[in-house]
Amino acid sequence: MPRYFFHVVSTTGTVHDPEGSELADLDAALDEAIENARDAMSRSISRGHDVSRRDAIRICDEGGLVLRVVPYTDAILSDGD
Repeated sequence: MPRYFFHVVSTTGTVHDPEGSELADLDAALDEAIENARDAMSRSISRGHDVSRRDAIRICDEGGLVLRVVPYTDAILSDGD
């Protein structure tokens, strides 16, 4: 199974995912990114911060190639399937 890395990009910089996750395909990685974004937004909102409009998750392959960028706003609008 391929390994995907989920790097969080914000106005203050990038937090790199050093471990990644083995997932079946890019669709599964997109689902994972949406869940990660929702979790991050939930934690931020509980602290009184809204990160939904400025942060994103960059999905990369093992070679560092950016496969997809998922803005947090996409996680709000996604139906999660």
